[in-house]
Amino acid sequence: QVQLVESGGGLVQPGGSLRLSCAASGSILSINAMGWYRQAPGKQRELVAVITGGGTNYADYVKGRFTISRDNTKNTVALQMNSLKPEDTAVYYCNVRGISGTTIWRQAFDSWGQGTQVTVSS
Repeated sequence: QVQLVESGGGLVQPGGSLRLSCAASGSILSINAMGWYRQAPGKQRELVAVITGGGTNYADYVKGRFTISRDNTKNTVALQMNSLKPEDTAVYYCNVRGISGTTIWRQAFDSWGQGTQVTVSS
């Protein structure tokens, strides 16, 4: 089983910055994608940014403001959020997909973090 632990988040004024981090642990053989999603009250969970072997993909509403990065040696992914707006307020979730296992077994995994609150308000 693959576990994700998120850190970062909190309260910030409009125009400010925050950095979210997520560390994956467990019997990870390979990672296909690492990403961040968010869910505001009364709304569905939506993609913020994802990074794969082929590159990065951002939601239009964060392009130019947010940057996703990963450290393959540590199985971590980060989301640097700049120029934050009140509409960025949401619970942010880390998602990691890949293959877990050992030399004897392997299976695909799709794990989610516990979520971290980001509030942008003056």
